[in-house]
Amino acid sequence: MGLLSGKQPKNIGVHDGKLQAVDMKPWNAVSSFAESRYHKIAPLAAGANPQAAFEKLKAIIAADPAASIVRSESNYLYAQYKTALLGFIDDVEFLLDSKARVINLRSASRLGRKDFGVNRKRIEHLRAQLQLKI
Repeated sequence: MGLLSGKQPKNIGVHDGKLQAVDMKPWNAVSSFAESRYHKIAPLAAGANPQAAFEKLKAIIAADPAASIVRSESNYLYAQYKTALLGFIDDVEFLLDSKARVINLRSASRLGRKDFGVNRKRIEHLRAQLQLKI
């Protein structure tokens, strides 16, 4: 990993049924669990078959050359996205809530105080791709 990749956060994963909260000071993350207007983003709709939608999301991410899946479980996915030019790493997590028929998420840049909307754009792009497949 390069100098601009930063260190993998230690708080990755599910804690008390949720993904870790985003840091409220930097403007470099979005989460479906966030409460601030800037950081809040809607979870992904999982449709009538949430598990199938989650598997489709995994396939979409696996096919993306900028993404590397680090951990994959039946209801949790952790991927790292690397920028082509400078090698910045963003940590992206997904948590399936089958009862609510949604996929909660967290996308955060490791470095920098501002992401210029990159994390939000990534999630909205994934949302559009997933909706085409479910």
